[in-house]
Amino acid sequence: MTSVQRGRADSRPGGADTRARYRRILRFAAWYLAVTWWFELFLPRIWLGKISQRSRPKRMRRFAQRFHVLAVDLGGLMIKVGQFMSSRLDVLPPEITAELEGLQDEVPAVPFPAIRALAEAELGAPLTRVFASVDETAIAAASLGQAHRAQLLPQDAADTGLQSVVLKVQRPGIDAIVDVDLAALRKVGGWLRRIRVVSDRADVPALIEEFALTSLEEIDYLHEAANAERFADDFANDARVSVPGVVWERCTRRVLTLEDVTAIKITDAKALLAAGIDPVQVAPVFASVMFEQLFTNGFFHADPHPGNIFITPVNDAGAEHPWKLTFIDFGMMGEVVPTTRSGLRKLLIAAASRDGKGLVEAIRGMGVLVPSADTAELERAMTELFARFGGMGFSQLRDVDPREFADFGVEFGEVVRSLPFQLPENFLLIIRAMSLTSGVCSSLDPEFNLWDSVEPFAAVLLRDERGNIIRDVSKSALETAGMLGRLPRRVDGLLTRLDEGSLAVSSPRLERTVAQLNRMAQRLTSAVIFGVVLVAGAMVRSNDLVLGNVLMIASVIPLLNGLWVGRRR
Repeated sequence: MTSVQRGRADSRPGGADTRARYRRILRFAAWYLAVTWWFELFLPRIWLGKISQRSRPKRMRRFAQRFHVLAVDLGGLMIKVGQFMSSRLDVLPPEITAELEGLQDEVPAVPFPAIRALAEAELGAPLTRVFASVDETAIAAASLGQAHRAQLLPQDAADTGLQSVVLKVQRPGIDAIVDVDLAALRKVGGWLRRIRVVSDRADVPALIEEFALTSLEEIDYLHEAANAERFADDFANDARVSVPGVVWERCTRRVLTLEDVTAIKITDAKALLAAGIDPVQVAPVFASVMFEQLFTNGFFHADPHPGNIFITPVNDAGAEHPWKLTFIDFGMMGEVVPTTRSGLRKLLIAAASRDGKGLVEAIRGMGVLVPSADTAELERAMTELFARFGGMGFSQLRDVDPREFADFGVEFGEVVRSLPFQLPENFLLIIRAMSLTSGVCSSLDPEFNLWDSVEPFAAVLLRDERGNIIRDVSKSALETAGMLGRLPRRVDGLLTRLDEGSLAVSSPRLERTVAQLNRMAQRLTSAVIFGVVLVAGAMVRSNDLVLGNVLMIASVIPLLNGLWVGRRR
């Protein structure tokens, strides 16, 4: 951290300067590292480990509660850190993740004069010359920025086709705060890297860098504008989704101007019903749209909390639904690389079919588990999970004895934390997106059953996967068949050269061996073709009974040919 960064003032009302902020974060971390060392490392060495075990849940909750207070007080990235920690189910105990799960990104709004000054400096002109009007009351305030409604000038409105817009402005001084917070977090990460019990479970510096990259992208509003347009392109032909337009002429790295599309908050059931919209019908559509992002597009909204999703009524008699899902705030987006997306598709298919072993194999295939990990206990836990709770809706889960949940949660958590795994890049955002999706859907419809949305989507993916398998097997079979088909000609050529004497080898045994190889090649070719046609018929049969039966019957022909070649002497 530079002296300039340390000398900048914290813009939060009543906040300390950045140097004091840096020291406060480090003092908090140092104290709890010392407490952890005492209870988790020192006491077990002097045969007092039982004291540590008995007090562990209480200590974890106290740490999470005090961090919660620190995050709300400091704002900045500390709230984001708490949200990040709440999703680290693979590393942190449930006492911490549960306490931080409800940490909200809501802070007091910055007074408008400070917002005006920053916006005018960024846009290079007084706001009165850039906008027809700007509402001084913020419609939303968060730890990194806040938003105000505004009206475009007549000329700009004519050029863009927009009139009402939302002006999003960063909190003054947030760059310095982010620099200080990241410097403190990197310092703490260096401490944790030297503690073996921590470094064996997680690469903390790598996690901090992943968090830093996401945070720096989130405060770059030009990056957010580009994300919004990419998201809009993905759903350009989808009548269920709308995205606010970007007014690029009024955007900088710290100022963002978007079309005002705010309508009805997705979880405002009273307003939805007043507009003639049934919240129960919204839930499966929202879930389907999120699945589409994660498993098909590979580019997804990673912060779909109720404040970022609106329902916009539309006047279209031919539409399936007289409303659209309107997404806003594209600062936190995730991207799923093709290999991870393929693994996610297999995971979803396994989950929909309640296949515990298949689920574990999909997890392993995504690189979450190290190859040497013993997954027998995890497979057993997954199978029990599906057997007991698979297919239940949220309302049915509420009827389950809480003690049963608690006992299963303890056992399942111990199994998960005992395995050597590290979530791949961007996987935290996937978990966050799916967790928020489940929460929104259950608030829209208490009877909502996530399986009802997963299963039809998984069925589509399964048909796609079958098609890919058939294409891949067919291509491989054709290549193999071509190679094997050329083999007899090569053998004949070898025999011809032997007959002509151009190959200085003469051996009856070799001729018999070559003849055997010739027959083996023909049999292998027939076997490959038989297998491919039979498998293809079995897969196609579930969707097309007639074609599937024809293919399975036709597979007998290469089978008989292979048997005949094998019997021929």
